Amino acid sequence: MSSRALSAAVLILPVALLAACAPAAPGDGAASPSAGGTLVYATGDAEPTCLDPHVGGNYPQALLSSQYLEPLFGRDADGTMRPWLATDWQTSEDGLTWDITLRDDVSFTDGTPFDAEAVKANIEHLQDPDTASSTGYLAVEQIEQIEVVDDTHVRFRLSTPKSALLEALSQPWTAMESPAGLARGQEENCLAPIGTGPFVVQEWTPQQSVTLTRNEDYVASNPHADHDGPAHLDGIEWRFIPDAATRQAALASGEVDVIDNPLPADIVAAEQQGIEHIDAPRPASSNRIELNTAQPPFDDVRVREAFIRAADPTPGIESLFLGTAERSYSPLSSVEPLAYSDEELFATDPDAAAALLDEAGWTDADDDGTRMKDGARLTVRFPVSTDQSTAAEQSLFEQVQANAAAVGFDVVLDPVDLSTWYGALGAHEYEAVSAPYTIVGPDVLRILYHSSGTVPAPSGYFANHAMLQLPELDAALDAAASTLDPDERAERYTEAQRIVLESFAILPLYDQQNHFLVGGATGVTTLGTVATPTFVNARLAD
Repeated sequence: MSSRALSAAVLILPVALLAACAPAAPGDGAASPSAGGTLVYATGDAEPTCLDPHVGGNYPQALLSSQYLEPLFGRDADGTMRPWLATDWQTSEDGLTWDITLRDDVSFTDGTPFDAEAVKANIEHLQDPDTASSTGYLAVEQIEQIEVVDDTHVRFRLSTPKSALLEALSQPWTAMESPAGLARGQEENCLAPIGTGPFVVQEWTPQQSVTLTRNEDYVASNPHADHDGPAHLDGIEWRFIPDAATRQAALASGEVDVIDNPLPADIVAAEQQGIEHIDAPRPASSNRIELNTAQPPFDDVRVREAFIRAADPTPGIESLFLGTAERSYSPLSSVEPLAYSDEELFATDPDAAAALLDEAGWTDADDDGTRMKDGARLTVRFPVSTDQSTAAEQSLFEQVQANAAAVGFDVVLDPVDLSTWYGALGAHEYEAVSAPYTIVGPDVLRILYHSSGTVPAPSGYFANHAMLQLPELDAALDAAASTLDPDERAERYTEAQRIVLESFAILPLYDQQNHFLVGGATGVTTLGTVATPTFVNARLAD
């Protein structure tokens, strides 16, 4: 698995530069792996405001924290759940009681033992409103009681059944932290969370880098580890380089060893030059445009369908992403085994779109061709987070804007920083939005489309941006969450996806992109949970 947000202000880097400066590829005979040394990683994702993924809960935090925090469970690429810091689990028939068995040979890097008391402290930290957790809070909100049976056994009693509990406990946003570290307070813990992972946060220089050093006492609990004991690397220098061309040039010159968010053209060029390309789509939801069904004009299903019939994103995806992203017709990522698609619902038909708008009463037109109804323009406010939407994606939105304008929509794209974007969503100042959301497994459907998802978490964030409140959808999602029978679970999630697609509340685009280029190292892999890289097996190339 591997594929990521492709970011930058430029879409092309000359292939000649890459050819001239490309580091020798593994297996060329020019490079061989060696132990020790510091790997340099350059990210184009927004720099976290807090290194503790319990606080808030976004993907940049997951990228970094996967190096120093570990979860109770992991997941293989085929969806199979595997123990990590936990070793086993049992569930009651009603799905309300979960008994988790823990490893007895692991300690946090501050010497605090990893045990049932530590698990209890972490769940309580996630549920504490003062933590202002979003992703992690939603993952564990059904845990009503935490019982410490003994050091290696913890019992969760749930308020409602949650078939996705193991998936929820495999996420970076619910990873285990030292209770002593949490007790320091949020300000200090945000600077350097304390985990059990192969690396330790040594120093954070804001707007520059985070320095990670090897955990010499690491116990190889990571199911992806190919050896016992600590990582091969001495450490990692995690640099924040927002510009994709600058990241690419640093990789080509050998200044950095791994980059994320490469441009599509750079991915194509890198593969031609022998630089390793890891394509790891994120799990859970696909990238999509969501339409706000709670306010005009998209409170009318005919207008929603008209927008989707006119948008026509496929040619843009093909031309802008150069084969690095494939069109999706599902609410779920293609890496989710239970993903359901219906391509026919999204056939482009401008004539049908025009007829639907006529039927919905948008029959007048302004001087610029924008349709009008009762004196109001057919306006669609579309805030775009420049920290999350890449250059290629923003160009795609401009093409969708032009295609929708041809049938009378006035799509107002508003590129803003992440804080402003969150503010617009919180104030419901949008009619359309593209909001990436990554967890593990199909239960993301409940978070994104259940009516309860219209209620903000303690952080203030709500995930149901389409504002869907459909009783039949809630029933399907509740049933999927309640059953432990895999066949029934699959049937209910399929039903839920069908309802979402037929509501015309979303326009699926492609998997959430997660691409990495590796020039100066071997052994770099991605986790089967949320496709973040892991360097537990990595070595530098000589």
